[in-house]
Amino acid sequence: MAEDNGNLEDLIAQWRNYRSHRQPPPHPEPATLESRLRDEAASLLQAGLTADEAFMVAVSRIANSDAASRDFGREHWERLRTLPAKPIPGTAPNQRTDIAVAFLLAVTAALAIKLPELFGHSLSDGPDRVYLLNLSLFALPLLAAYFLWKRRRAPMYWIGLALPFLAAAVIVNVYPFSDSSVATAPLAGLHLPIALWLPVGIAYTGSIAYTGGRWTFGNGQWMDFIRFTGEFAIYYILIALGGGGLTGLALALFDAIGVDVSGFLLEWVLPCGAMGAIPVCAWLVDGRRGVIENIAPTLARVFTPLVAALLLAFLATMLVTGQGIDAERQVLIAFDLLLALVLGLLLYSLSARSSQTPPSAFDWLTAALVVCALAADAVALAAIAARITEFGFSANKLAALGENLILLVNLAWSAWLYVSFLRRRGNFKALERWQIAYLPVYAVWAGVVVVVFPPVFGYA
Repeated sequence: MAEDNGNLEDLIAQWRNYRSHRQPPPHPEPATLESRLRDEAASLLQAGLTADEAFMVAVSRIANSDAASRDFGREHWERLRTLPAKPIPGTAPNQRTDIAVAFLLAVTAALAIKLPELFGHSLSDGPDRVYLLNLSLFALPLLAAYFLWKRRRAPMYWIGLALPFLAAAVIVNVYPFSDSSVATAPLAGLHLPIALWLPVGIAYTGSIAYTGGRWTFGNGQWMDFIRFTGEFAIYYILIALGGGGLTGLALALFDAIGVDVSGFLLEWVLPCGAMGAIPVCAWLVDGRRGVIENIAPTLARVFTPLVAALLLAFLATMLVTGQGIDAERQVLIAFDLLLALVLGLLLYSLSARSSQTPPSAFDWLTAALVVCALAADAVALAAIAARITEFGFSANKLAALGENLILLVNLAWSAWLYVSFLRRRGNFKALERWQIAYLPVYAVWAGVVVVVFPPVFGYA
């Protein structure tokens, strides 16, 4: 690490010398700019990048507000493409070991999903409650373990993060769910991965610390984890599409010679592949740290105007026709997915821009998207409240109410902060800090649905 710090100082000296020979912009001042450069580079070094990688990525992040840095980055960008392969501090000792660990975890996850068969449960018999409740436990603990190993976290991290996974495994398997648990069991199974994604994020960021007599949460790596989440989802979908196509091809090939392999493919290849792909995706995405043009933020720029247009058309149609939202379960699920998509677009748009960049047309479009989503969420909440008033509370309606209230609070304050930023009365960093600080709220609510809802609603 000392060697990396020395290399970083040499690189910063090159940047400072280059910039001193050019006419600096009036804002920011050179000292402030160098401080930002150092903060960005230090954060990236902590994440595991080499000094060269951390420096060049940090330069790219401040380039939008400094022409000299932008020119420096253009002239020296080949440095990042021609870096020699060498170990990254705080990570696996070499790439082969990294691949081997990821492969071992993938095999472990693939085998883990077959464990319930030892107790008489089978995927071939259709949806199984045990699989539904434990699906996230087959792979997410291994994903957290991968990041703990990759970042060389202290033993206390391993012990501390094992507790939520163990507690979740005990709760969902000890609760007396039955075949009549048509509401609380599916809700627990759907919300458990949301709750457990927080400890995965802590393993990734190392952001829980005990300092000054209190626990602290959050550091600069949470936006990186948000980027990782988007990239991970995209890679997983691509692998799933490829695996589905390969499965169909295998069925056709073996069918041509009169051999039926459908049972083997459906019982072994698909479920094991679905679980094994999770550590593989983590390895693929995490190995691309330092690449600027991430997929998720790029897709956010493509879909933000499309989703904004969709919400505008929806709200306009509802006003013209006078039709309200049908608060049936399937409709609410679709609506929540749409609002989650809006939140994802907002997060990935934030992660793709520098906090020092002045407002642009895309920022106005993103703010419009947030305001439209806020209006749509308010309409959905009114429909849910009316449904509860008419028919009373149920597990599904209360879960939907809580999720929409959480989204409403986030979207409302995000809209306020975004408008303040656009009017140059607020700081963009405040918007980032709000999103990061709000992340535990989703996990806490998901944990409430998993732990509290089943006994409250009689495991129905």
